[in-house]
Amino acid sequence: MKEVKIYTDGACSGNPGPGGYGAILKFGDTTKELSAGYKNTTNNRMEMRALIAALESLKEPCKVDIYSDSKYIVDAINQGWARRWRANGWMRNKKDPALNVDLWDKLLKLLEKHPYRISWVKGHAGHPENERCDELAVAAIQSDTLLDDR
Repeated sequence: MKEVKIYTDGACSGNPGPGGYGAILKFGDTTKELSAGYKNTTNNRMEMRALIAALESLKEPCKVDIYSDSKYIVDAINQGWARRWRANGWMRNKKDPALNVDLWDKLLKLLEKHPYRISWVKGHAGHPENERCDELAVAAIQSDTLLDDR
């Protein structure tokens, strides 16, 4: 099984506001960069879209090491929160609905295709791939072709 490293970051100019994501996939000596910008979104949605785009680009099941500076994503996956929200009809608890259900549903389905490990990295702390993902995300915000997020 191929082993792929995925690095992701999302950015938003205002929250909500225009946003973008950047992702880097590394397989052996091959590096692939992905990015896109959105008209009106949130930082958390951009963090999620980065990982979704990276996983969607995989053409077969791979062993995936994921590195994200989003505690929202890393904790929701590693602590089992997102799967619990899904099992409870997308409710965080008895009163509060989960946010970003459309993206969580897509992300969980993609993760089920791959053995994976997801790790948190400190953002804006000199991690080369995280810094590059941030550059891609910020550049995407300034793109002439911003997409609709919903």
